[in-house]
Amino acid sequence: MVMKAALARLAPRLHRPDRYQVVQSLKAAVAAIIAWALTGWWLEAPMALMAPWAAVALVQGTVYRSLRTAVQIVLMITAGTLLAAGAAALTGDTMLAVVVALPLATLLGNLAPVGGQGLYAPTTALFVLAYGSYSWPAVGHRLLETLVGAAVGIVVNAVVLPPVHSLHVSKLASVLPRDSAHLLRDMADGIEDYDALRAEQWHRGAKDLLAALSELYVGRGWDSESSRLNPGRRLRRWTPAPSTDWDILWARVANRLLALTLTLWETASEDRGLPRPLGRARHELGWLLAAAAQVCEAYESLMADGTDQEQRDRRDSALADARRALTAVKKQLPAQGPDTGAVLGSLIADCHALLDDLTPDAGDAEAGEQHV
Repeated sequence: MVMKAALARLAPRLHRPDRYQVVQSLKAAVAAIIAWALTGWWLEAPMALMAPWAAVALVQGTVYRSLRTAVQIVLMITAGTLLAAGAAALTGDTMLAVVVALPLATLLGNLAPVGGQGLYAPTTALFVLAYGSYSWPAVGHRLLETLVGAAVGIVVNAVVLPPVHSLHVSKLASVLPRDSAHLLRDMADGIEDYDALRAEQWHRGAKDLLAALSELYVGRGWDSESSRLNPGRRLRRWTPAPSTDWDILWARVANRLLALTLTLWETASEDRGLPRPLGRARHELGWLLAAAAQVCEAYESLMADGTDQEQRDRRDSALADARRALTAVKKQLPAQGPDTGAVLGSLIADCHALLDDLTPDAGDAEAGEQHV
């Protein structure tokens, strides 16, 4: 029963690996096998594990990162090896050498500007002392094995399907209009009889849009880095990433939706005491939100093909419908009481700004849709 419960908790966190994960994992395994064969079988190195260890670590997400990490790892392994050998020579005892070398190697790994690669200094020191291979010829072997493994890892990562991340950026970029459309559609369906729980879910959905935007920013960094020192850039398919104007557009949309959903949540919350707009106004708001969802859906299609005239027409038609709905909502203002009118006015302002954000500028609409 305990095992079943543990598996049930673990299952939602498991997901099917994507192509990139599979390819990089296989490349790391191949690099380790090659490095082991070169050092353990051909060179007959006494501590051949250093080479596959380094090779696996250097099959990184980009070729540039493999090269940068190689320098950091070689420096840390060299430092750990020298500290272990020096401590062993000084003390003449393995236990005392561990006491002397390990604190120094750990401190060095934490202070050196090498990020997570600092761990290689103390772990290498432990390996060297545990194997008892700390004579100066053995030290030379350790460094040679590390260099061989580093070279193998870099070469495998650069030659065998060198990683690119432009397609990943495009996928992340398409998430923003898609999820915005889903949120707007759900709001349109539930605006006439929503409760606090549903409004809270809408607000969380708007927050998720900001999280997706942050993920897109990170993806752009990977995309830029993957183009550096990548010999396969011209050989592999390179999908142009959308322009940064796309990020600005959907950052605005996400913030508008965040404000809009917060107002709706507060009107449904018993703690806030804000009145909901009267029924007719909510009906018109639903029409507006549904039209805005269609605009976002058209933008998602334009993400794939910015020259699709049918989707441009669909977007423009939906924007016109949304503008008419906005006018209809404004006409409901006189019928509201002072407090209800203030709430409806806030919703109208947010919706007006949302439609302005979704309306392409005459001069650069095509540029934004072409993503270049």
